[in-house]
Amino acid sequence: MSHTYSNQQEALLAKVKGKTGKISDKTHEEHLKLYTGYVNKSNGILAEIEKMGVPDPANPAVANQIYSTVRALKVDLTFALGGLKNHELYFSILGGDGQPSGRVAKQIDADFGSFDNYKKDLKATGIAARGWAWTGYDHGTKKLFNYIGDAQNTYPVWGVTPILGLDVYEHAYYADFFTNRGGYIDEFLNFVDWKAVETFLPKA
Repeated sequence: MSHTYSNQQEALLAKVKGKTGKISDKTHEEHLKLYTGYVNKSNGILAEIEKMGVPDPANPAVANQIYSTVRALKVDLTFALGGLKNHELYFSILGGDGQPSGRVAKQIDADFGSFDNYKKDLKATGIAARGWAWTGYDHGTKKLFNYIGDAQNTYPVWGVTPILGLDVYEHAYYADFFTNRGGYIDEFLNFVDWKAVETFLPKA
């Protein structure tokens, strides 16, 4: 039996409700409807993959890089599952006071020079991105860095653990900030739950 993902919409909304300043509860409610769609789509695709059974790689209708059943299902799965996991991370690290402490604060200071430098770099990354900006921990260098993920399933970096996800698609902010993406990012940073972020930071 294929794995199915549970919908965490209620828990995620409870985590942020009334705790993100100018990023309104209404925006979160509408945003989480998209997340629910990703949960449903992920489960639907996984069911189709299970129904397909073990694919025949010698059959071009089943597996080829131009169009095939395997390609269609597995590319769509990366988008749907990326949307699910990206949004779970995004909502799980909101609802705090915006002030890092402990291990994550020390790591930021070591890798960016200061928290202010980190915020400027993440803001610039978010403004330059088309969909997502990430703070990730590189297991090779043992350092944090900010990088772009334009869509739910683009630009994965192997050997890196994302610890913070910033959604910069218009649905995350337009109702509250219109085209002022920079203002939205500032408000996002004001309400990051850094204790939650630290739970994703690997221990050296």
